[in-house]
Amino acid sequence: MASVRGYLHPKTATGSSSLIPAPPWKYSGDLLTVEYRTDPARVRELLPEPLEPADEDPGAVALIWADWQSCSSGQDELLDPVLSQYKEAFAVVRCSYQGQTYSRCVYIWVDKDFAIARGLHQGYPKKLGSIHQTRPHPYGPAPRIEAGARFGATLAAADRRLAQAVVTLREPSQTNGFVNGHPMAHHRWLPSIEGKGLALDELIETGAASFEAGQPWVGDAELELFEAPTEELARLEIREPIAAYYRQVGVVWDGGRLLESGTSGASAR
Repeated sequence: MASVRGYLHPKTATGSSSLIPAPPWKYSGDLLTVEYRTDPARVRELLPEPLEPADEDPGAVALIWADWQSCSSGQDELLDPVLSQYKEAFAVVRCSYQGQTYSRCVYIWVDKDFAIARGLHQGYPKKLGSIHQTRPHPYGPAPRIEAGARFGATLAAADRRLAQAVVTLREPSQTNGFVNGHPMAHHRWLPSIEGKGLALDELIETGAASFEAGQPWVGDAELELFEAPTEELARLEIREPIAAYYRQVGVVWDGGRLLESGTSGASAR
């Protein structure tokens, strides 16, 4: 009997066509983070059972732009950059589960298919988008990592701009913000093929297996969100700015932990 291989579709005789390789997955990236406060009710409406709003600052949001290079354990993708480089922008809120505070990604856009596939496995609600951010460089007109440096960032999807930001660095920081500073509480969902509920319904905890990072910088941001026919990011309206941050990071992801199964009450329609 023939066997097929591959971590995800398409599975073939060799497995080399699989959209993504098996974990661990390794990442190097430049992150621009803009934190602000929105109406806590708008955060609450994005939290399925059994998640609850965070006890403190329940309306806090982080909108993050990331310019990534990623690879599997063999790191071969780094020498074929089309397979390693991608960009993403994502909105993170905080929530509570059994008395513990978690971060949760509620919206995310990426520009490569392999990033979407990894997100489906991890519980990230990834969609295709167009993401751009200013890259630092020690020479020429690009900004250095120093006080007064300015970085732009844009996000669009389906030909509509969803967000834009200009971040001005002020000084080194002790943190890279607080909204995205917890383990992630995500759901892995898959509708039943018979149209009756969910075939996969898991609440999971996930985070970095290892993490290293450079000096974070804090600054100020000019952030705008825009309405779009098929996107709802603008519902997380900006009520009060908190701060903006820049940091270079290195992350390894190697799986998560099941918290609950079949209890979210989410609809498949």
